[in-house]
Amino acid sequence: MSSNQTTSAFNDEAGLMADWQILSITAVAIIAIVFLILKLRVNPALSLVIGAAGLGLATGLGATGTTDTIMQGFGDIMFEVGLLIAWGVLMGAILNEMGAINKLVERLMKVFGPKGIPYALGLTLGTMLQSIFLDVLLVMSAPLARRIAPKLGKFGTARMATAMAISLECGIVLMVPGVATVALAGLLGVPLGSMLIFGLLVIIPTILVSIFIMDFFIQRGFWNVEKDQEPMEEAQDLGADGTAPGGAPVGAPVMPSDDPAAVLPASDPRSRVGLLPYDVRTRTARGPKEASLLVMFGPMLLSLVLIGGGALAGMAGFTSPVTDFLSTPVIALLIGLLGTSFVARRTIGTKRVEEAVVGGFRESGQILILTGAGGALAAVVAASGMGDVLGGYFSASSVAPLLVVWGIAALLHVAVGSVSISAITAAGLLAPVAPTLGLDPVLIALAAGAGSLFFVHVTSNTFWLLQSMLGQTTRGTFKTCSIGVSVASVVALGFTLILSLFL
Repeated sequence: MSSNQTTSAFNDEAGLMADWQILSITAVAIIAIVFLILKLRVNPALSLVIGAAGLGLATGLGATGTTDTIMQGFGDIMFEVGLLIAWGVLMGAILNEMGAINKLVERLMKVFGPKGIPYALGLTLGTMLQSIFLDVLLVMSAPLARRIAPKLGKFGTARMATAMAISLECGIVLMVPGVATVALAGLLGVPLGSMLIFGLLVIIPTILVSIFIMDFFIQRGFWNVEKDQEPMEEAQDLGADGTAPGGAPVGAPVMPSDDPAAVLPASDPRSRVGLLPYDVRTRTARGPKEASLLVMFGPMLLSLVLIGGGALAGMAGFTSPVTDFLSTPVIALLIGLLGTSFVARRTIGTKRVEEAVVGGFRESGQILILTGAGGALAAVVAASGMGDVLGGYFSASSVAPLLVVWGIAALLHVAVGSVSISAITAAGLLAPVAPTLGLDPVLIALAAGAGSLFFVHVTSNTFWLLQSMLGQTTRGTFKTCSIGVSVASVVALGFTLILSLFL
């Protein structure tokens, strides 16, 4: 049975179910997944597939329809981001092997200091480096954030994970050329120039205020180091005789400091970047072949410029076979990966590059399985027709239209699990009535974007990527990602309401 036939058959069956039944079954499925992961300690990937299977069967999709939808969802997400994740992880592995991450950390620490780094990184990711493809930017910036975390004290992981979650998700729905932002502007008839200007006015204070709020609570008991993050092992730089420092055999653990609040010195190496299996290299004295920071990150920046430039060219109506090909994300990132490999081979040698690539491939597999499982669940949830069910309960309100816009997008996101889909669906529901609301359409777009950020949870790729790559437990990721981005959702609504006073 084809995907279209499966969806059509399910829609016929779903039409026989009451709306409250679909809502209740979906809620139970999401709660069950959380229970499996948090209480029964079932692997997240398995829990996601189990939840998807139960949801499909309970809503009448049938055995064949359920399995087809699960496999289709897994395949669709791999089609969209599979190679992008792989290229990004490999690029991060090679940069890390060169010591580029450590070098950039030192520069950021020197310029911004420990207190300012989460804010500086958040603004950079959300505005200057905000990505059309969120997963790509996440896997390239996660090693940097993970390397910074130990320098911020015992709550470093929580602070950096929160900053990344907030900035990455805000960027995709509030800043041009984020894919959801561009879609919102198009559906609601907002000029991209206006979306860019007013998006900046909302996203900058949203990121700063949201990170500040989360930092306040993180440092006052909200974060439990033992329960919310994975233990971090020490890396071992081998001596000439093949042993670790102090003569310990290779593979022997090096115990961390007894003081969990101790701030680690810049020279202290770390063994993992989240779940990444390669060592975090500590930069030694500058050698004759060591590349500058700009040269190390140049290929990665080139790939981002190609992706972003292609999007801008498309908005301007300029197309050509050459630019279209080079700006395709999978090609742009491949160019960046090849450039990074070339720089690394001249800097640290072919052998170490090959070792980094092997480790990167190992980590890619773990991330891809989690991402695919999340895609499978999202496909089954979407097939239940949740968007249509919720959309039928809402209409534009003359009392608080922006609150209604935010509420529609928020509920859609909780149900469907995709920031982009919920924002676009909310805009689609409201586009016909937007002219009657008496509001500038840019406000409606911003409110829909803000609402779509509410409660990022287990159906989100971002959730699992942040969990695996930043060394958090699932419980910790609910705090930094689910709650952190929800705070940003409410803060963004507040700044949109303030903006409405002047438009």
